[in-house]
Amino acid sequence: MTSELQALAGADILTPAGILQDHALLFTEGRIEGVTPLSNTPGTARVSRLDGGLLVPGFVDLQVNGGGGAMLNNAPDLETLRTMSVAHARIGATSILPTLITDTTGVTRRAIAATIAAVNEGIAGIVGLHLEGPHLSQARKGAHDAALIRPMAQADLDLLLDTVARLPILKVTVAPESVTDDQIHAMTQAGIVVSLGHTDASFETCQKAAQAGARCVTHLFNAQSQMGNREPGVVGAALALGELSAGLIADGIHVHPVSVRNAIRAKNGPGSVFLVSDAMATAGSDIDSFLLNGRQILRDGNRLTLADGTLAGAHLELLDAVRNVIAFAQLPLQAAFDMATRLPADLIGRSDLGRLAAGARANVLHVSDHGLLQVWQEGHALR
Repeated sequence: MTSELQALAGADILTPAGILQDHALLFTEGRIEGVTPLSNTPGTARVSRLDGGLLVPGFVDLQVNGGGGAMLNNAPDLETLRTMSVAHARIGATSILPTLITDTTGVTRRAIAATIAAVNEGIAGIVGLHLEGPHLSQARKGAHDAALIRPMAQADLDLLLDTVARLPILKVTVAPESVTDDQIHAMTQAGIVVSLGHTDASFETCQKAAQAGARCVTHLFNAQSQMGNREPGVVGAALALGELSAGLIADGIHVHPVSVRNAIRAKNGPGSVFLVSDAMATAGSDIDSFLLNGRQILRDGNRLTLADGTLAGAHLELLDAVRNVIAFAQLPLQAAFDMATRLPADLIGRSDLGRLAAGARANVLHVSDHGLLQVWQEGHALR
């Protein structure tokens, strides 16, 4: 990390106050100093002159199962976390929650230990851990291994409470069928971000879970009860309850474009709909298959499935997801980028991520109509 003041100039800048032209973005020691008119750029700054385009915050991805050819489930260790971090930073996700899909207690403990070590070592981009399971619903298991799904026991709760005390962020996806409201309350009181997912729960059950402290719904529309005329289900709860935010896989495969548009327009605040990649090992790599819990996952274009056709995560870069929600929902540029930056950062309580503002981490993307041109992570250029 350098103490030299750096300035990025020549591109428009997406700030919390809107898009600024003829300004420079200043940062030093991995932190943003501010945004200033070009005429006020300090003479001591090392200026990088860009040829148009737009500077936006680095993406914050709260659901990253793998990347760079590696899966956290297959090798829950520091090397895998380094590989995932590098792979995702290079495609714009400068802050990620590595996500462990339902697995054994032994693998879960190893993933927890590895993530604690990664945070303590300061591996760039690793901001915490997301445990997606094993306390889910058999009826909505998706690609999760049914043999490993089970109700939450006291020992499981104790492990999670110990883990959140040792990590900056712990997000846990559970089904209300497999946990109690008291367990949800205990987790949220300890600082765990509880998300409802892989569940067949009713609206009323989700409402009680939200009252107990649940704050999120995992991959809206997928692996959950749908909204019907007499039973709103998980989808209806996610949209109606302001206490809940919802992650969305906006690849046009997991969720129809019209459903993406309707969800964004229908969401009742203050909770929000935000973007996740649900990325697997293929992210940032050219592999077309890999193993999860001993089962082969196949890639066909941007679609990942088990052999029987069940969707198994996604092959999606968040810049593409941003472009998709602009097209699907006719969103303004700022609102679309917020869904991949500020909104997920706010959900996990990280006001230093997901925005180009003084004091925030110097995680910056240079984008244009041609795609992602450059990435700065903690002030370091990566591409």
